[in-house]
This record gives sequence, C-alpha cells and structure tokens, in this order.
Amino acid sequence: MERTMSVEEKIRRAEEIYARRNNDSYTNTARVRVNGKEKKDVKVFKKLFIQIIICLFIYGVFYLIKNSDYIFSEDFVNKAKEVLSYDTNFGELYNNAKNAVIGFFNKDEQADTPQENTEEQNNKQSAESQNNADNQNGEKIENQNAGNEENVNTTQEGIGGAVEKNEAQPVLSEEEQEIQTIKNTASFIKPIEGTISSKFGLRNPTTPTVPKNHTGTDIAANTGTKIKAATDGEVVLASSEGDYGNHLKIQIGQVSIIYAHCNKLYVKQGDKITQGQEIAEVGSTGNSTAPHLHFEIRLNEKPVDPQKILEL
Repeated sequence: MERTMSVEEKIRRAEEIYARRNNDSYTNTARVRVNGKEKKDVKVFKKLFIQIIICLFIYGVFYLIKNSDYIFSEDFVNKAKEVLSYDTNFGELYNNAKNAVIGFFNKDEQADTPQENTEEQNNKQSAESQNNADNQNGEKIENQNAGNEENVNTTQEGIGGAVEKNEAQPVLSEEEQEIQTIKNTASFIKPIEGTISSKFGLRNPTTPTVPKNHTGTDIAANTGTKIKAATDGEVVLASSEGDYGNHLKIQIGQVSIIYAHCNKLYVKQGDKITQGQEIAEVGSTGNSTAPHLHFEIRLNEKPVDPQKILEL
C-alpha cells in the first residue's frame, strides 16, 4: 500500500527539490562567466596581434623611404619640375566647360518649346537670312570696288619701280623660342669629340635602372678624355651624389649646362669658367653602363635638346 506522507514530510520534500534546482542554476551561471572570460581573452589577443602588424607595416614604409635612392634622386626631381613647368590655361578650360553647359541647357529649352513658336522662328530666320543676303551682296560690291581701287593704286605705284610686299613673320613654337633664347644667351662649342650613344627624349633602354626619358645627349668616349667647357659661366654645383655620379652644373644667365658621369672633376663650386677650359674627365660613375659624357642643357631648369643648340 502506498504510504501516506504527512504535511511536514511534504514540506521537507519540497525544500529539497527547491535546493537542488537552485544548485543547478548556480552551476550554469558559473559556466557562463568562465566562457565570458575566455571570450575576452581571445579579443585582447586579436587586438594585440593587429597592433603588432600595423607597427611592422609602418616600420617597413619608413625603411623603404630611407633606403630608396630613386624617390629623392636628382633625376626624379628634374622630372617632377619638367611636368610642373608645362603651362595649363585654366581660363580656356573654364570657357569651354561654360560653353558646353550653356549649349546643353539651350538644347533642353529648344526641346520644351511648343510647336507654335517654331513657325514664328522660321519666319524670323527667313527674314534674317534675306537681310544677310542683302548685306553680303552689298559687301561684295564694296569689296570689288575696293579691290579695283587697290589695283589702280598698285599699278600707279609700280610705275618705274618694283612693288614692295610685306611678308608676315612666322610664329615660333615654344621649343623654337627656348632654343632662340639659349642661343642669344651664350655661344657653344663641343665639350668632347665622340659618338652619340643616346639622344635626347624618350628611349627604350635594355637596363631597368636607366630612365626612359633622357634629359640630355650621351657622347661616348674613352675614360680619361678631357672635357672642355662648352660655354663661359660659373660652377654652381660640383657633386658626386645621385644617379649622375661625379657631375658639374655650370650656370650662365637662365641657362645651365650639366656634365655628368665624370671620372674626375677639375673645378669646384664657385669657380668662374671660360669657354674651352678643361673642367673634367670622361668616366662611368653613377647610374651608367659605359664610359660617356651626359651633356645636358636647361633653360630655367627645363631640359632642351642639345643637338638643336649645337652640332655634336
């Protein structure tokens, strides 16, 4: 038979069940806290790892900048100056953009105009075209009369002598103007006798370190060949740094002449130079593949083709 439980036993049994349930919930809560600490530890580790990677990247950037000779080389700076020296007519660009916008809106207005106004516009255009035709006929008659008068005057002036004609002077290009300015500033002689191994301008070098845009003319010669000053001037730079190796920069007015890749330099910065004076020896220093003279002419620091200034 089933035993009958007293009230006290039922209360005690209920308290035991309640206590067991409280113990289970406490255990689950403790587990959640432990898992939370583990998650926090993982996040801190990831954050620390990312910071280490960023520091290594910054260090690598500074290392590349410090050990890169090309970024701050004289050749790179000259190229940047050459790009910046080109003039940009912002006024003309603005006017072109303005005309394009006005034309675009005029097309929209014409598309929205009713067809009734089209007949009026046609009538106005026909009247204007008639007036223009009349004006053109009048101008033709006047031009014919003026032409006849000029022929009469020319005939009269030509009696007893030849007729003089005023010829317009040709407009020089920017390069031609620069060449004329350099020639007016100084006279030039050959710095050395040799063979042209690389001309001015764009080229396709076989060596990756040789720049494609050549800012001067290379004259091949044996090491030790004496280099003569092509013009008078003052030595404003005598250096052995950069891709030019041992090189000189001689200034006369706005014109400067570069003698690069030399074996030895005979003059120093501040010396006054006369045309024909021996100033250096041919070599292969700096970014060079064989003995030669890199001969460069600049006007306001803009390179100009030396072969268009003198015969090399």
